[in-house]
Amino acid sequence: MSEPVNRARRTLNETPADRLVGGVRTVLDEAYGISEAELYQVDYRLAELLPLTEGDSLRGAGHPAWRAFDHQSPVLVDGVAWLPVSMRGERRGVLRLAPVVDDPAVLAALADIATSLAHEVAAVSPGTDVYSVARRSQRLTLAAEMQWDLLPGRSRVRPSFSLAGQLEPAYAVRGDSFDWSDDGERLWLSTVNGSGEGVAASLLTSLATHALRNARRAGLGLSDQAALADQAIYDEYRGKRHLSALLMELDLRSGTMTVVDAGSPRLVLLRRGQVTEQPLEAQFPLGMFEATDYHEQTFTLERGDRLFVVSDGVVDATGQSIRYGETALDRFLRRTGPMEPLDAVRSLLGDLRAFVAGDLVDDAVVVCLDWTGPQSERGGQ
Repeated sequence: MSEPVNRARRTLNETPADRLVGGVRTVLDEAYGISEAELYQVDYRLAELLPLTEGDSLRGAGHPAWRAFDHQSPVLVDGVAWLPVSMRGERRGVLRLAPVVDDPAVLAALADIATSLAHEVAAVSPGTDVYSVARRSQRLTLAAEMQWDLLPGRSRVRPSFSLAGQLEPAYAVRGDSFDWSDDGERLWLSTVNGSGEGVAASLLTSLATHALRNARRAGLGLSDQAALADQAIYDEYRGKRHLSALLMELDLRSGTMTVVDAGSPRLVLLRRGQVTEQPLEAQFPLGMFEATDYHEQTFTLERGDRLFVVSDGVVDATGQSIRYGETALDRFLRRTGPMEPLDAVRSLLGDLRAFVAGDLVDDAVVVCLDWTGPQSERGGQ
């Protein structure tokens, strides 16, 4: 690894949390004569790249910044480099640097530094609002603030799977949410189709998510995870409030998917260009009744399979008195085959916003999972 990359990493570790980009710029100026550095973060809607300090927001797929973000590779145009700021599949934005010489070795070193910046921004963000504030183009509602802080991220990549999720309306979402975790052998994924309005909906979803995490981290199976969350919600609301959830556990070695459908969102399989709804055993939503027993079911994925989880806010979205519906959804999902999961999710919700001619009225959650089959984990994740 080059000395400038090592120096940049050391500088990032030592620089105050709110001055990371300035610390990197100092190192790059000394090593490569790069005098300009700016971090552009993708906003909550996945529609704009917003500067950390100054400049205009960037829209439009044709801009070099968006090409770097979409293709996850450096783009050099007229001495200006745009570098993906991503870590473990989580795309945070792009780093703009200038002037940059057209040298593959230099671009490779700068790409490494941009990745290090992504890791450091993720590490310091819980302790500073600087990066969170800069990535919003408008104020979040209180409920949306709670929901976004609850998420594990928006995308995750390992050799055996790729995963992405998104909430809409991004700046005013209330009850819909998702959660995931993996340990190299298994992937756990839960998607919640929340109910209610405002903070009350977020509180219900937060209780369910933390109850599911508590059960998962205790080593319980999916049916017991559902039962524990069900009881926690019932104890709090006595059946007056409940929510729908889909719990999934994927064996990354075999492709065996275990599922508990608690009144869940729709689960759609894209296999070899064909879209089919995965049949599930419908069970009671979490918290509807006391001491509900939940049952697991299994099915097997094939290499290259793609799963979508979509809430009813997607299918039921209405534009000009016309419902989006299953037919339009299935037709659009077929077109996502060549896309990465985050791009597929972003494209679907962009199509939905265009259909309703604005932000969605009801909450919607979309999660996309690709299983690529058992892979060697050597070389990192």
